[in-house]
Amino acid sequence: MIYTIIPTILFVLASVIPNNTISSDTKISKPTVYAKTLETTVEAKIETAYSNLHSKKFALPKLESFAVALKGYYSLKEKGLIKKDILTIIDFSMSSNTKRLWVINLITGDVLFNSLVAHGRNTGEEFASNFSNANESFKSSLGFYSTGEIYNGKHGMSLRLDGLEKGVNDNARARGVVMHAADYVSDSFIKNNHRLGRSQGCPAVPNELSKEIISMIKDKSCFFIYHPSRVSKFGTKSLS
Repeated sequence: MIYTIIPTILFVLASVIPNNTISSDTKISKPTVYAKTLETTVEAKIETAYSNLHSKKFALPKLESFAVALKGYYSLKEKGLIKKDILTIIDFSMSSNTKRLWVINLITGDVLFNSLVAHGRNTGEEFASNFSNANESFKSSLGFYSTGEIYNGKHGMSLRLDGLEKGVNDNARARGVVMHAADYVSDSFIKNNHRLGRSQGCPAVPNELSKEIISMIKDKSCFFIYHPSRVSKFGTKSLS
């Protein structure tokens, strides 16, 4: 609705300002004004969505990662690359000893899960810092994914991931980068080793949560791995 109202407002504003009262140097550029208005609207949408997040038992994701994730979600939904109103965010700017994975219902604003999640063994120790799309790199890949189908593998119930960013994560399925359960993703492992365990590049999650999370996010939901060293092209697209 707001996008049908904005052009009308701009037209009215332009019609009430006489052209002869504005010099050629100061004349308002309607496309520029419209672009700035849309940008403001995007930020307002993000702030509203963030303020509507709620959970009685989980912490919320950082606004920085949520903002990029939400922009990408809308872009991918518009392109038909994702179907569900479920958003998974992994924030690799955070310590692996903290719960840095969130699953969010964007319709209700409910934070459904907040969990530990592993990064690849060659991506870093406690903190993730090196990323790759290459086979046998044992590194995590950043960016936006569409969740795929469930299968039973060596880690039990697992979820395939399809990377949507060329050269960044589009090799995920071929590499076997999937969500699965792992014993090394636990508070006890952190206590004994001073950091979370690491995978071969997969976003591994705790045994006790894996089936619930996988069942919730399967079949074309938006899955996003964030790090401030890179801003996704999807995460910078204006909502329209």
